[in-house]
Amino acid sequence: MAGGVIATGSGSEQDFPAKLTLQVFICTAIAAFGGLMFGYDIGISGGVTGMDDFLLKFFPNVYVKKNHAHENNYCKFDDEYLQLFTSSLYLAAIVASGGASLMCKKYGRKPTMQAASIFFFIGAILNVSAMNLPMLILGRLFLGAGVGCGNQAVPLFITEISPPKFRGGLNICFQLLITVGILVANCVNYFTSNIKNYGWRISLGGAAVPAVILLVGSFAIVETPTSLIERGKKEKGLKTLKRIRGVDDVQKEFEEMVRATEVANQIKHPFRELMKKPSIPPMICGTIIHVFQQFTGINVVMFYAPVLFQTMGFGSSASLLSAVITGTVNSLSTVIAIFTVDKAGRKKLLVFGALICMVAQCTIGVILKKYLTETSKVPNSIAKVVVLLICVYVNGFAWSWGPLGWLISSEVFPLETRTSGYFFAVATNMLCTFIIAQAFLSMLCHMRAYIYFFFAAWLIVMSIFVMAMLPETKGVPLDEMVEKVWKKHWFWKSFFKSSDIERPKAMVQLEHQEKPNH
Repeated sequence: MAGGVIATGSGSEQDFPAKLTLQVFICTAIAAFGGLMFGYDIGISGGVTGMDDFLLKFFPNVYVKKNHAHENNYCKFDDEYLQLFTSSLYLAAIVASGGASLMCKKYGRKPTMQAASIFFFIGAILNVSAMNLPMLILGRLFLGAGVGCGNQAVPLFITEISPPKFRGGLNICFQLLITVGILVANCVNYFTSNIKNYGWRISLGGAAVPAVILLVGSFAIVETPTSLIERGKKEKGLKTLKRIRGVDDVQKEFEEMVRATEVANQIKHPFRELMKKPSIPPMICGTIIHVFQQFTGINVVMFYAPVLFQTMGFGSSASLLSAVITGTVNSLSTVIAIFTVDKAGRKKLLVFGALICMVAQCTIGVILKKYLTETSKVPNSIAKVVVLLICVYVNGFAWSWGPLGWLISSEVFPLETRTSGYFFAVATNMLCTFIIAQAFLSMLCHMRAYIYFFFAAWLIVMSIFVMAMLPETKGVPLDEMVEKVWKKHWFWKSFFKSSDIERPKAMVQLEHQEKPNH
C-alpha cells in the first residue's frame, strides 16, 4: 500500500510512472527533523551567547567587555573561546560525516539518521547539565556528530525516495525544517532570556526534543530502494519502490536502479574513484556550492543575529526579538522554493537570490559605515531599517542558496560515488561554517562595516559561476544525471570520453543477458 496519493508526476524524458504518495510525504517529514536539529543549534548558540548568565558562567571576560561602557562596539564579543563554543560543533561534524558516509553505504540511510539522533540527544544532555567549559564543549562535539550524520543521510534519503518531478520541492523540506529550527530556537531564547540562572540551560536542553522525534519517527519510515538494492536486497527494494511510488508499474525505474547499482558495485574504492576525470565535474560543483552557500554570509546572520543587533545598540531582549523576526522571514521564504524549484529550475533561483543578497549586504554596509562608530549607537530609526534589510537578505537566501546547496549536491553524483561525493560536500559545508563561525567575531572587530562588502563580493563571484559552470538538474532522474547533464554541458563534457559511456553499458547488457529478466 502506498498509504494514500497526493499528486501524480512523471520523471522527465525517462517517464517513470510515479505518484507523490502519503508514504513519501511522511518519510520526508520525519527525516527532515534532522534539519530541525541542525537549525535549532544554529539559532540557540547565537542566542545563549547574548545571555548574561551564560557569559558570566563560561565566558566572564566577554561579560565584562559586553557591559563595559566604553568598549568598542565591533569588538565587545571578540573572544576565541566564545567562537570555539559555536564552531567546535562543525569540526566534529566533519569527522562524523566521514563515518556517516561509510555507514550510509554499508548499513543504509535510515540507521545513519538514527545514529544522528542519538548523538544529538547525548550532546543536548551534556549541554543542559554543563558545569564548566570543557563539559560544554564536549556536548558541542556530540551535537556535531549528530549534525554530521544527519546532514549526510537526510538529504540523500529524501532525494532517493522522491519522484524526479517532485525531488526538488521535497528535498527543500530539509532546509525548511532547518529554518523552522532556527525560528523555534529564537523564540525559546526570547522567553528564556528573562529566566535567571538557568534560562540558558532550558535553551540548550531543548535540542533533545527534535532528536527524540527523529529517533522515534525513524522506526516508521522505509529504507530507500536504492540503498536496499545496493546492499543486495533487490526483492525488498522492488517492494519498497512500489510502495513509495503508489503504482505497480515500476519495472522500468527498478531496472534503472539495478543497472546503476551493478555499475556502482564494481567500484571498490569510491573515494579513489572521485579523483578520476569523469568524477571531477560533479565533485567540483557539488562541493563548491557549499563553499558559496557559507560565503553568502548567512550563518553570520543566523549564528550571531542577537550579537549583531546588540552591536547596533539594541537591548538584549530587543535583539532576541529581532532575531525572531528574521527567523520568521527565513521560514516563510523557504516555502517559496518548495513550490518554484521544480518549475523555475535551480540556476534561476540561485542567481536572483544572490543579487538580492548582494544589494542588501552592500546597503547594510553603507549604513553601518556611516552610523555605527566604535562607541556610538545606531539611531533607533536607522537600526530598524537595518533589521528590515537583514530580512530582505534572509528572504533572498531562503529560497535560493539555503535549500539549493543541499539539493544540488545530493543529486549530481552518480550512485557509485554518491555517498563518498556527498561526504565531501557535507564536509566542505561544515569546514566553511567552522571557518566563518570561528573567524567572524574577529573579522567584525577588524573589518567593521566592511565585512558586509566582503560577503557581497563573494556573491558576485558565485553568480558568475552559476551562470557559466553549473548545469541545470531540474527533473532529471538521478541515474541519468551523467548522460543528460554532465555530458551535454559546454565545459564539463570534455571530462568524458566515449569509453566512459560505453564500458558500463556494455558491462550491464552482458550481465542482463546472463540472468533472467526481473
